[in-house]
Amino acid sequence: MTHPVVLQTQALILAGEIAEAESQLVAIAEAGGDQALVSVLDEMEPKDLLAIMREFDSSKESVINLVVSPEQFVDAILLERKYGEPIEKYVPRLRNTMNAVMHRTPASCAEILECLTERDEGIRLLADYFTDYHDLLQNFAFHGRFEEDFDLEKAMAPKRMHTFDAEQFDDMEQGLEAGDSMELARPAMSRSEVADGDWMETAWVLRHEFQDSFELLIIEIQDRSRRELEAAHVPSPLPAGEPGVPKIPEDEEESAI
Repeated sequence: MTHPVVLQTQALILAGEIAEAESQLVAIAEAGGDQALVSVLDEMEPKDLLAIMREFDSSKESVINLVVSPEQFVDAILLERKYGEPIEKYVPRLRNTMNAVMHRTPASCAEILECLTERDEGIRLLADYFTDYHDLLQNFAFHGRFEEDFDLEKAMAPKRMHTFDAEQFDDMEQGLEAGDSMELARPAMSRSEVADGDWMETAWVLRHEFQDSFELLIIEIQDRSRRELEAAHVPSPLPAGEPGVPKIPEDEEESAI
């Protein structure tokens, strides 16, 4: 039987009363403890759980972010990619929501990343999370530091250090295929040096504890950068069929057959 508060929160979320929905769930924790709340969260639709978590981050804390399990959280956060928000709104919201849960305790980051990297869309979501820092992340992958002269405050500022060209992409891919680039670029700093509760600490844990997933993330970032580079040199877009799929002209399609 569905817990009554699940139906109540669902109705409140539909009405746009997110804060009131969160209050209903907090009352469960206050009355029955954290485990009672976790059980209720298990009954909630991931989209409803996400609607609440999106409203809270480390600066506006909620008990939901403190007790949600890695599985519950990942089920919900993966829906972020489906909303189609403008990137300038999507990325900060995604990063804030993820940080509030991943960095709630020192162990939480690895727990969330383990669950996330097991999902098909997990690497793509992480690439979204690291948007604005792709070049710094590649420096970390291939040189062990985010910058040659590492500066915490400077590294945290959204920016690009430089644009990787096609020749550099080929060199990096060859290194990955050789299987030794990552071995040569282990983190050159401790976790405490990058313990920002944000993207750098996430990158450190991912590189240190999930090397295979970290390599897949770097490949995904390289692929995105290459597509951006290619698009910048295309004078005009091709006529499109499905979104992101170039439409083949009818005469070419027939000749191919």
